[in-house]
Amino acid sequence: MNVTVESTGALERRMRVEVPIERIESEVDSRLKSVGRTAKIKGFRPGKVPARVVRQRYGKQVRQEVLGEIMQKTYSDAVMQENLRPAGGPQIQTEDEDGKTFAFVATFEVLPEVQLKDLDKIKVETPDVEIGESDINDMLLSLRKQRATWEEAQRKSKDGDRVIVDFTGTIDGEEFEGGSGAEIPVVLGQGQMLPDFEKGLKGIKAGDEKTIKVKFPKDYHAEDLAGKTAEFAINTHRVEAEVLPELTDEFAEAFNVSEGGLEQLKVDVRENMEREAKQKIDGDIREQVMNGLIEKNPIDVPQALVHEEMHTMQHEAMQRLGIEDHDKAPPMENFKEAAGKRVRLGLLLRQVIADNNISADEAAIRARVEDMCAGYENADDMVNMYLGNPQVMQQIEPMVVEQKAVDWLRENGKAKKKKVSFKDYMNPPAS
Repeated sequence: MNVTVESTGALERRMRVEVPIERIESEVDSRLKSVGRTAKIKGFRPGKVPARVVRQRYGKQVRQEVLGEIMQKTYSDAVMQENLRPAGGPQIQTEDEDGKTFAFVATFEVLPEVQLKDLDKIKVETPDVEIGESDINDMLLSLRKQRATWEEAQRKSKDGDRVIVDFTGTIDGEEFEGGSGAEIPVVLGQGQMLPDFEKGLKGIKAGDEKTIKVKFPKDYHAEDLAGKTAEFAINTHRVEAEVLPELTDEFAEAFNVSEGGLEQLKVDVRENMEREAKQKIDGDIREQVMNGLIEKNPIDVPQALVHEEMHTMQHEAMQRLGIEDHDKAPPMENFKEAAGKRVRLGLLLRQVIADNNISADEAAIRARVEDMCAGYENADDMVNMYLGNPQVMQQIEPMVVEQKAVDWLRENGKAKKKKVSFKDYMNPPAS
């Protein structure tokens, strides 16, 4: 076997393989003899079919089978011989035989040689989230609002009230689709209606009738209304004030707190807030690490892997959107940039893991599973169920290894902490 390799691109290789024709003919002859011993051809007894008849009947088919198998075997042998790392399957082209050799050309991409650098220069800002009493109180207020009731108020409406109205919208005197409603509840200050509409409902009381002018934004989702001004005739049924439940032990019971009452609810609220903050912190750190890793280590990526990842992302999008008809799937080109980033990160992280002998130990796997199950009432049962399921473990172990690689990069990079309140971190003010 004679092998020559040339680079036809940053990662593309063109490999030519020559195989002595004797090797092929010898294998064909051997196969035909085996076929002749069992072949059933009319006019001949089994095992007595002349070799020329067997070759005439089966020769072409057997030769194609032999060529296919030899190409597959010699391609694999040649790749190992030349220390190549294909990133995907090859494109094969055969050459005309010259009577002495059989030759084919395999074109494929190889994985890039990754030599990591500047990992100690990756900058990571770790949020140090402070949960204060005001944050706890805000969360308790949110829980109270979930259990709020409404009672009619004999006064003008203000922010926080719920007004019940009928409305009919017109543009140039003509009603339009979706522009009317009967006994529609609108909570003022929640932004559920357009700003002009909501502004017009402030200061009204039961029985009031008025007309509101509303300007639709230029980017409004209904194109036939975008940028236009409508008039809404309003009839007010009633104004309702929000009534919040008192913070009592009975209130705590409504949130599955069976023991400890209100004080235990506060403990649970804090723990949930800490868990939410940790999840967001982990995500933010991961994103910073990944972006830094890519920035410090630009590499070429095999387009075969990018295309495969684009297909995967398209399929994931179809599942999220509930699309079954592939003809209605989002175009694969939409995922090209994100797929390229995924592949690049995968190759870089794989090298980080290999260079630093990072692996998933039993304790780290259990910790990950416990984090995943922390929000369930029967958390211990869920943990044991996951740990006892080999298929789930096959999915979790790579996640643990990847997280340990992210942790290693953070610890060995330029990390610093930044204090921030829970409120500002979880709901950053609009810039």
